[in-house]
Amino acid sequence: MFLDNVITQSIVFEGAGVLKEYIGGYQDYQDAKARELAIIQSQNTAKTNETDTKKAVARDKSARTVKLSYKEQRELDALPQTLADLEQEQSDLNALLLEPDVFKDRYQEAVAAQERIAQIEEDLLEQLDRWEYLENKQNGLMSS
Repeated sequence: MFLDNVITQSIVFEGAGVLKEYIGGYQDYQDAKARELAIIQSQNTAKTNETDTKKAVARDKSARTVKLSYKEQRELDALPQTLADLEQEQSDLNALLLEPDVFKDRYQEAVAAQERIAQIEEDLLEQLDRWEYLENKQNGLMSS
């Protein structure tokens, strides 16, 4: 009680050469210390729960084996070549559009090339989405 009435701050040895300042009397120091310990304890509990949850999820994923159907596996195996073919066609069409006389003499061909390039963009996005879906399914990251 005497310290509470006399002091306005406390400098406390926390251990390992660490000093910490607490504002208020001795009772204020004890209350602050109790709150700090409660916070640390709740954080440790949360970390333990999080670690346990991660381990449980990892166990569930490792226990779960997902096998693609024959058709899906063939589709997944063919996707890299399909993407390469689309990108090559897109490159060829872009080279065609770079020719100086394409818009003068072969206007219809240029318009068709531009439309095909737009279609290839959409196809590429669809194929990449499908590839991601099949890879995730194969790795057990999603349900079938």
